Amino acid sequence: MSTRIPSTVIRPAAARDAAAIAAIYNHYILNTTISFEEQAVSTEEMAGRIAKVSAALPWLVYERDGQLLGYAYASPWRARSAYRHSVETSAYVDHRYGGQKIGSQLYEALLADLRERGLRVVIGGIAQPNPASVALHEHFGFKKVAHFSQVGKKAGQWLDVGYWELLINQ
Repeated sequence: MSTRIPSTVIRPAAARDAAAIAAIYNHYILNTTISFEEQAVSTEEMAGRIAKVSAALPWLVYERDGQLLGYAYASPWRARSAYRHSVETSAYVDHRYGGQKIGSQLYEALLADLRERGLRVVIGGIAQPNPASVALHEHFGFKKVAHFSQVGKKAGQWLDVGYWELLINQ
């Protein structure tokens, strides 16, 4: 009897991944308060986002047996040049595959890439409540540094946002 081991890979995102990434993200836009976006993102819009981010920073995808199940990326923290050593990160996993450590594997690869690039601070902004995202960030050593009350309104609710940071190159 043989046991089949799934083939997994974490690789840079490409334009061809836009539809799968949009499908994953749109679930969170339309069904949760985790993202503050309120309108679904088209494949074309997502392809543009991937191109813009990946021109300067990493955008990674997680595939299992050729199926894209999650993604993570870094984006500039702020526009002013003095912030160039700081980034904000995001990760999303297909909601049907939660609890399988996909987000952790993506973050491990993303943080390694950011360290190699010599970046200094990684920031995670997390809509509250979101215990899974808090646990992910704290697993990697992120510390909560800020909490803003009722800064967004979605689905008829006022929402808080917390910020976690990690110094990766000291």
